[in-house]
Amino acid sequence: MGEIATPEPKPGELRIRVKAAGVNFADTLMVRGTYQAKPAFPFVPGMELAGTIDALGQGVKGFSVHQRVLATVEHGAFAEYVIARAADCAPIPGSMDDATAATFPIVYGTAHAGLDWRAGLKRAETLLVLGAAGGVGLAAVEVGRAMGARIIAAARGLERCALAQAHGADVTVDYAQDDLREAVKKFTGGEGVNVVFDPVGGDIADIALRCLAWEGRHVVVGFAAGRVPQIPANILLIKNIAAIGLFWGAYRKRNPERLAASIDALLSMWERGALKPLVSERFKLAQAGEALARLSQRQAKGKIAIEID
Repeated sequence: MGEIATPEPKPGELRIRVKAAGVNFADTLMVRGTYQAKPAFPFVPGMELAGTIDALGQGVKGFSVHQRVLATVEHGAFAEYVIARAADCAPIPGSMDDATAATFPIVYGTAHAGLDWRAGLKRAETLLVLGAAGGVGLAAVEVGRAMGARIIAAARGLERCALAQAHGADVTVDYAQDDLREAVKKFTGGEGVNVVFDPVGGDIADIALRCLAWEGRHVVVGFAAGRVPQIPANILLIKNIAAIGLFWGAYRKRNPERLAASIDALLSMWERGALKPLVSERFKLAQAGEALARLSQRQAKGKIAIEID
């Protein structure tokens, strides 16, 4: 923990007084130097936040000082002040608290991009969500429900399964003790699922790939289990299925307008009650290391927030 000078916004940027920051699995990888993006050490972790605008850079329009906003950044959110591009910010709905706003954009944005843009999930299709009680998994259950899909939520342990069911899953599978393939066959009448949303990887991803129906889509989001699965090309060929990657953060550089539109749509879903974010634990800034450890050990349910006084 240390002190650095308060940063100044450049043209097109905002300075935000941070009220809360979200903790993501990507943060745990970044501090180890194993994430896709590798900032030079030392650096401040944290990729999403909520707070109030403290200063506007030249040319910024549509925002004002003291306005509440949520934002995504490459890193740096675990701090009292942060600089964010105006393109990466959105006004916070009046009734949304800071911790909820801070933990909202990455998991819900990832779920929406994976299910809508990448998988093309259609109404009445069947969606299998792995790691369904974690931050992005629980978001995928809710977004899939809002898109009209039937949801199979796979999680480890009865408590996590119950949580996924409370957030919209039609059926749950405890893959610590249940046979995932048999559960899928039973729910789908032997047809298989149309889409797998996979932030887990490892052995359960190998099984889920074989649960796909004809022309199914397996969306690869991350590898929380630690092992990167090797997808057999013959399985893709036989069932005409697709393995689709999603690195949500890459859109910040390649298509920020698409991300902004997605966040606006998701906030509208939240305002009409279709999304119910779960912030299960809240830490102070001095406890950021503990928060990262909780997530790294896969002990968290929903999202973890760091609240900054």
